[in-house]
Amino acid sequence: MKDIHVGIVGMGLYIPETYETAEEIAQQSGIPVDVIKNKFGFNKKPIPGVDDGTMEMGVRAAQDCLNKTNTNPLDIDVIISIGEEHKEYPLTTTGIYIQEAIGAYNAWAFDVAQRCGTAVVAMKLAKSLMMSDPSINTILIAGGYRNGDFIDYKNDRVTFMFNLAAGGGAILLKKNYGKNLLLESRIITDGSFARDVAVKYGGTINPLTKENIEYGLKSLDVLDPQHMKNGLGEKSMPNFLKAIDDSLSASGFSRKDIDYVAMLHMKPSAHEYVMNELGLGLDKSIYLRDYGHIGQIDQILSTSLALNEEKIKDGSIVVWVSAGIGYAWDACTIKWGNS
Repeated sequence: MKDIHVGIVGMGLYIPETYETAEEIAQQSGIPVDVIKNKFGFNKKPIPGVDDGTMEMGVRAAQDCLNKTNTNPLDIDVIISIGEEHKEYPLTTTGIYIQEAIGAYNAWAFDVAQRCGTAVVAMKLAKSLMMSDPSINTILIAGGYRNGDFIDYKNDRVTFMFNLAAGGGAILLKKNYGKNLLLESRIITDGSFARDVAVKYGGTINPLTKENIEYGLKSLDVLDPQHMKNGLGEKSMPNFLKAIDDSLSASGFSRKDIDYVAMLHMKPSAHEYVMNELGLGLDKSIYLRDYGHIGQIDQILSTSLALNEEKIKDGSIVVWVSAGIGYAWDACTIKWGNS
């Protein structure tokens, strides 16, 4: 073990109590309920309640993490927000909001964004900060997600995003913690897909107006469907697997060493393909059928569920796997338990 290392102290979650079911989405979209359940892969998904703002869900997850780890917020040196850009007020900084809300007055904070790959990016950044700066010993990563607000169930171009849900997640990292070691990460991005998926209205190119407001608020769309379909069909799964392999290799492991995969929610056939390619049984992951896709929170949720079900134990090699529109593929390797 290196003299300096970074360990996971614990995690926190906030999952809204309000849900939308496959039956309700079928009624709105006209798509058969069995397609939503079996092809899209979810029975229900959490959706935001009245007070479930993006930033606020990040605060609640952060507080849950601090409570579970018995951490004094004054001991936090840095807060990295993984919360989405869609939030209560545009151009506010979520990390700084979380800092104030939880009383982390000795910390400094910033936001990072890579869509659904943000949590893995934040893990890599947090480790780099702690390894390079002697004054940084404890980092809190936290944020919320509710991009499902932008989905129009009548738009058949976005059926692959019908699973977008809502929630918040947090993870606390500490230098030289002595267990639950965060090892190496691998991040791949491909800018040729940078504008294939976007919220069409509300930016500087297509501002919201009184004429487009009704559709504009539900305008997450695929702007170039053919390009995305052709390109991702060729690149996506190879990049998924490359990110995993490179993260494992840099950490001194290989596919045969994996004990658990914390994977984003995607359609069942894709999930099963990745697990089969890795040579792993489906019991080595948890399919988030009753949660849908809470963006970059999925890996925190999956890991928390796996710990509760004892799928992760002392000595387990855990791989976080994510992907985000833009397009990005990310993985990081964790050795759970005592170092």
